[in-house]
Amino acid sequence: MNAIPSITFSNEEIEDAVTWRRALHRIPEIAYEEHDTSAFVAARLKEFGLEVRTGLGGTGVVGTLRRGTSSRVIGLRADMDALAIEEASGVAYASTRPGRMHACGHDGHMAMLLAAARRLARSEALDGTVHFIFQPAEENEGGAARMIADGLFHEFPVDSVFGMHNWPGLPLGRAGLTTGAMMAAFGIFDITVTGRGAHGGMPHQGIDPIACLFQIGSALQTIASRNVSPMASSVVSVTTVHGGDAWNVIPDSCRMTGTVRWFDPAVGDLIETRLRAIAEGVAAAMGCTVTIDYQRRYPPTINDADEARFVQGVLRDMPGLVLEETVEPSMGAEDFAFMLNERPGAYLWVGQGTPNHTAGLHSPRYDFNDDALPLGAAVWVALAERKLAPA
Repeated sequence: MNAIPSITFSNEEIEDAVTWRRALHRIPEIAYEEHDTSAFVAARLKEFGLEVRTGLGGTGVVGTLRRGTSSRVIGLRADMDALAIEEASGVAYASTRPGRMHACGHDGHMAMLLAAARRLARSEALDGTVHFIFQPAEENEGGAARMIADGLFHEFPVDSVFGMHNWPGLPLGRAGLTTGAMMAAFGIFDITVTGRGAHGGMPHQGIDPIACLFQIGSALQTIASRNVSPMASSVVSVTTVHGGDAWNVIPDSCRMTGTVRWFDPAVGDLIETRLRAIAEGVAAAMGCTVTIDYQRRYPPTINDADEARFVQGVLRDMPGLVLEETVEPSMGAEDFAFMLNERPGAYLWVGQGTPNHTAGLHSPRYDFNDDALPLGAAVWVALAERKLAPA
């Protein structure tokens, strides 16, 4: 296999990528509201001379680059949505929209893919087609599944598809991926317990739903520790608790919500079965009733082994980049999993960690490291040029 030549970006190209990233950072939009973001991306892709399709999956954008005569086609995907977080980064280009923030680096992902699209549009080392997929609603709402349902891979068929995410836990200059599981499956639960309200000083005259809810929340932790095999991975986390309005009043009802994670489908089945049995059993024992809303949101993100090895080979051959040979899967979740369920492909992490960039993903203090932009864009260019190299 041919070595990959050094892919460098001019100062002007890097400055443009930084400008795009910071412009996008100022206008964060959450799931299916990415109208300004979508318009920004579509405008850049048209400037580069690509065919542009908008509105797929609501606010999704696909830019298409065709070169040569080969029938080979790949897809490169970036996510576009922000989070409902009040920004506390203190940067000069902070969000202009209260309660909205690019706290996961999707602004950087878009800028890297835009920079790669412009470079590849000028490349003479391609023989085939690249679809640049800009996807809405990665955070919780399954934008990848909606794009697929809207005909993404029928209108834009691909032989393989690739996704990339920044990873603060990896040092800048490193990248990595596994040949199997990268991210966990993702589910949510919402449990409401109903009892009978009473005076806080006379609890015996009521049925306390808060005491019941606490028992349920504690017992849920035994699912991972006592029901799931220690050799398997699972998480059950209670993340919100709501109930009551006054110091001296036991309410009629209260609720808790949370998230569950797994890799093995059998573990996912076990978690749901045990969660329902625990909540219903504890409630019955304490004289309460319970309602449970349990939803399986995303499947696990599983790389195709052959495509992952291909990407590892690209990363290994890139000057100035260190392949992280051993990458541990994350219990975070990623809706790129839906695309990998439809087409072979791989998902990789690109490091951006430095002493000045230590805030984790989804932190109000997070900010994408602009020094990672040329490296991430170079990975996309190298991957496309090797995958679609002229015969």
